Amino acid sequence: MTDVLLAVGTRKGLFLFRRRAGVGPVPAGGGWQRIGTHFTDQAVSALTLDTRSGRPRMLVGGDSAHWGPSVFSSTDLGASWHEPGRPAVRFPAGTGASLERLWQLAPGSAVEPDVFYAGTEPAALFRSLDGGESFELVRPLWEHPHREQWTPGGGGLGLHTVLLDPRDARRVTVAVSTGGVYRSEDDGASWAASNAGVSAVFLPDQEPEFGQCVHKVARDAVDPDRLYLQNHWGVFRSDDGGRRWSAIEVGLPSTFGFPVLAHPHRPDTAYLFPLNADSDRVPAGRRCRVYRTEDAGRSWMGLTAGLPTAEHHGAVLRDALCTDGNDPAGVYFGNRNGELYASADDGESWHQVAAHLPDVLCVRAALA
Repeated sequence: MTDVLLAVGTRKGLFLFRRRAGVGPVPAGGGWQRIGTHFTDQAVSALTLDTRSGRPRMLVGGDSAHWGPSVFSSTDLGASWHEPGRPAVRFPAGTGASLERLWQLAPGSAVEPDVFYAGTEPAALFRSLDGGESFELVRPLWEHPHREQWTPGGGGLGLHTVLLDPRDARRVTVAVSTGGVYRSEDDGASWAASNAGVSAVFLPDQEPEFGQCVHKVARDAVDPDRLYLQNHWGVFRSDDGGRRWSAIEVGLPSTFGFPVLAHPHRPDTAYLFPLNADSDRVPAGRRCRVYRTEDAGRSWMGLTAGLPTAEHHGAVLRDALCTDGNDPAGVYFGNRNGELYASADDGESWHQVAAHLPDVLCVRAALA
């Protein structure tokens, strides 16, 4: 077992937990200790734990009701924080836009340790070349002719997914709610809609070129061309890097939900947290269950050991389900009830790490 750092972004701040390896028998609660609480006056809607340099570096997207959104960084597990002297993410003059919220913070490739990406509301992609000190708008996506036709989903109009192809960092996949999936093969110089096969049941044309309400996309650990997609009604898989999608819904209690997560090591393995419906956003059947596939979505199984058995209402948002790099993998989720759960065995069994937190918006884990 390896030390794990768990970062939890909530409606009222960032909570940090740590589980240390080699400390004897694992006590109730899985051996987790809360090691810090930060930004309690801000909503933390985006964060990343970057381990490219060995020690986790945190980037946090905070949103103050008074000061607005900002990016904070720490290289000492939250003992100190740095905020740039000027806003790290801001829309250039002439765009007619201003930053409303950070939806995503993601590290660049392993060979570019100072590169980070940010997804924002209004929906746009930004890139940093200086470790998150400053970000520049990726203009070709912002200037794409589809953008002006994107419309906000229930939570706003945000770019929430950034995936780099591990074989070639110039291949970037992003997802927008509600715009759909877009791919670039040339480091962001041009973009193509990649939604063929993804339904949009709320539109007159239910299979449009773009306009799908994609909730999250994840990449398979072994096959970089295999992607998993949780849609606003529908779960899909692509075997060609997102060019075409097929439904993978057999065995699920509902096809509505927000997160989708790929296992960090095992091929064909992914996780979901289904909800009842877009009009009833509670766990499917009002039961707290994570679903896992081990055959790329041909079948799904509910994982319940250690999770609440009574009627449950804690929905899990798109970035509130995550994994670490352990093998077997640690899997973690937080919900809108303020509960935090962890599994140290690929999801086979669970224990509660914390309760009564504020509304959980995002969760990230890293070996530390």
